[in-house]
Amino acid sequence: MPELQRLRADHAPALLAFELENRDYFAASVPDRGDDYFAQFDARHAALLADQAAGLDHFHLLVGADGEVLGRVNLVDVADGSAELGFRIAKSAARQGLATSAVRRICALAAGEYGLTSLRARATLDNAGSRAVLVRAGFVPTGEVTLSGQPGTSYVRKLTAADAAG
Repeated sequence: MPELQRLRADHAPALLAFELENRDYFAASVPDRGDDYFAQFDARHAALLADQAAGLDHFHLLVGADGEVLGRVNLVDVADGSAELGFRIAKSAARQGLATSAVRRICALAAGEYGLTSLRARATLDNAGSRAVLVRAGFVPTGEVTLSGQPGTSYVRKLTAADAAG
């Protein structure tokens, strides 16, 4: 089972490889990060680590036994006991239950280690995989949203002491 690791500076090369290898795959269901993201990757990575150190965000990688990044699971905009969940899984690792497992693990971390009481998430209507992962992980639809011009659904998941226990 891949390990969920908190983002570190030494993850940068493997993370960049993950993003480049899966760019077209991700762009089919979420807005593309754009060329500037890749051109400025090192500065962006440093900024993410600074935000994480400040407690504003919590970034995690799903790392395989060989050190390959198989996915990302992030908690951003941490405030008032809540955060926004975002995740993406490599094409080579999709449809294996890794996203659901990783989201469940991040819920436990959010409750136990980060002291959060709820998580929010959003997914476009055409991203059936992400919507299914959210529901399997206990997220409840709360309404309609627009994401990069596409219709979507917002979700919330209350976190409890049972989540913190894992």
